[in-house]
Amino acid sequence: MKILSIQSSVAYGHVGNSAAVFPLQRLGHEVWPVLTVHFSNHTGYGAWRGPLLAADDVREVIAGIDDRGVLGEADAVLSGYQGDPAVGAVILDAVARVKELNPAAVYCCDPVMGDVGRGMFVRPGIPEFMRDTVVPQADILTPNHFELDFLAGRTTTTLAEILDAVDEVRARGPRDILVTSVLHGDVPDGKLDVLAVSDEGAWAVETPLLPIAPNGCGDVTAALYLAHLRTTGSAETALARTTSSVFAILEQTLAAGTREIQLVAAQDAIADPPDTFAVRRLR
Repeated sequence: MKILSIQSSVAYGHVGNSAAVFPLQRLGHEVWPVLTVHFSNHTGYGAWRGPLLAADDVREVIAGIDDRGVLGEADAVLSGYQGDPAVGAVILDAVARVKELNPAAVYCCDPVMGDVGRGMFVRPGIPEFMRDTVVPQADILTPNHFELDFLAGRTTTTLAEILDAVDEVRARGPRDILVTSVLHGDVPDGKLDVLAVSDEGAWAVETPLLPIAPNGCGDVTAALYLAHLRTTGSAETALARTTSSVFAILEQTLAAGTREIQLVAAQDAIADPPDTFAVRRLR
């Protein structure tokens, strides 16, 4: 599979393309990384250096790929954090161009906006832009529970409410949705659910809640889910493989005592996901 991945990049650590490209390559996929920023490190440190690329510069890089006559070979477009609606528009233009050249291609969007306990951490207007403009163009969507609630315009606390919210968002465009960091009344303390919903059904995996929340896990999750879903055609299998690999990455990160996710140390669990968690069918 060939993937056009339009995301941020950091020299030190793993977020954005610096989190997504290596796992995809480790799975044997060709990745064309287009950078929206190139920072020294992720912004969670509170200080960083490096350029924020202008939307026109991002557009020029994509146009250059198109000049090579290969953009139609892309099987998927992947995007994550979109800090500027102008860059978001460039991404959607790229999606449209890829699909014009290859109607079988898909767009996987990680709608990065916020999280429980932090609220929205993007610029004002970005959440509405994601909800109203970007999400309807996506084929695959990977929000966390907090982001799902915003996209659906409701607060969900039960599994039934969460599934209803997923269905409402799916009705606007994206047929495949993976929801991470899901908490509801049936989830035991110290655990969380990850849900996958497609036209074929809905599934969940319950994983331990580890005492770390490093940056970049969402970027890895979106990349792995896209890869496994498109490779296997099964949301159930993609859910199992993605959660097992991400949990292995988190375990390695916890053991290393670092705030940067340990992609290299966990690469075997990325290339060959262990059979760690049971998948239960919800409907």
